[in-house]
Amino acid sequence: MIGIKYAWTELGGDPALLAHGSTVVRHGALAARLPVRELARLCVGTCALAAAELGARRAGLPRVPGVHVDDGAVATAFVSERHLLVDGRAPVAFAPLSRLWRTADGWVRTHANYPHHRARLLGALGLGDDATVDEVAGLLAERSALAVEETVYEAGGLAVALRTAREWAAHPQAAALAARPLVERGRLDSAPVRALAPVDGGPLRPAAGLRVLDLTRVIAGPVATRTLALLGADVLRVDSPRLPELPDAHADTGFGKRSAVLDLATDRRAFEELLAAADVVVTGYRPGALDRFGLSPEALAERRPGVVVAQLSAWGAYGPWGHRRGFDSLVQVATGIAATEGSPERPGALPAQALDHGTGYLLAAGVLRALTEQSYEGGSRFVRLALARTAAWLAEITPGVPGNVPYEGPQPWLAGSDSGIGRLRYALPPVSFEGGPADWARPPGPWGADEARWA
Repeated sequence: MIGIKYAWTELGGDPALLAHGSTVVRHGALAARLPVRELARLCVGTCALAAAELGARRAGLPRVPGVHVDDGAVATAFVSERHLLVDGRAPVAFAPLSRLWRTADGWVRTHANYPHHRARLLGALGLGDDATVDEVAGLLAERSALAVEETVYEAGGLAVALRTAREWAAHPQAAALAARPLVERGRLDSAPVRALAPVDGGPLRPAAGLRVLDLTRVIAGPVATRTLALLGADVLRVDSPRLPELPDAHADTGFGKRSAVLDLATDRRAFEELLAAADVVVTGYRPGALDRFGLSPEALAERRPGVVVAQLSAWGAYGPWGHRRGFDSLVQVATGIAATEGSPERPGALPAQALDHGTGYLLAAGVLRALTEQSYEGGSRFVRLALARTAAWLAEITPGVPGNVPYEGPQPWLAGSDSGIGRLRYALPPVSFEGGPADWARPPGPWGADEARWA
């Protein structure tokens, strides 16, 4: 497959397996100034190869199944939230206060899709809950972008000043990211070799029988666990009743999963029962936010030897911004992507929330590779990625050839299904390998409607 050697090596994969793949290169897919098409292809291809490798291991195959990556399928999946229809209704992507704003000296990007983030933003700006877009715009036009960034973050909200790539490179957080690998991974203990039950039949689902506790929100983490569900894992997403999910976001990333509500502070016994039987724990909250519940990789490995812990954050769990919340749209603005795709005077954006989707597929790949390594070497494992580190990788990727096949739209990679939340139109999964699944085994159901127990 084209160019996946770097990502595969970061995951500890055998270079000999890189020949087990083919690619359909399509011009016009995810068109941008930065090599977004290439990033997307690499992330999906790496995930598919990790799935094929684990599948061959569990099925006792004489060779790893061939992997197929089609830019059309990848481009469609990378904007899955835009293709989703629920009973013919298109989802709402961003709330009115989630946008770029002119400031006295530049631009600032805010994120206020969730009610609590909206309240913190308005509180930090000294505005009431009924403030209008025009009122916010007028106030921000009189302030500096960096001052808004600091004021809003100190209040627990989300706002970042627009930076050029050069300005971001001079930032201490960029330096902290540059010192880290794309995929942080390692062994936590000397737990015995994981004896994975054989899988057979069709389609080949490499993660069949594995239990994944999904503690993620929004796009990147849910994309990772949605992919593990595609590959056969029993994925149970658990949310706090105090932090309800946006219905459209849940519909897009809830395929193959079950969804339960559990208060970690009061339902501790039920949560510990889930942990005791989990094979994989995936977290996507702000670094350190779940540590008080004993959810650091070290604490989990001590209580559940042999577990795989996958962690996702926006800025990384280190550096001066290691404690900050973040989303793809904010990372694009802070790291210079928005200025590159447009200009410092008129910022642009990537054609997809590619940092979210790409990091999600890489996180799933990391989990799959950890499971494969455990089947040979044992040990509890951790995998850690950050959107801002993926952004740095995007800037380093060499653009590929345009390709002779056009991307003529998403239609071949869209499907429909009835579900408990209505009739759905959705993007098919782009992860494809010989004998593997072409679709999820179940559509999403209502958020929080399932019991907090394993199937």
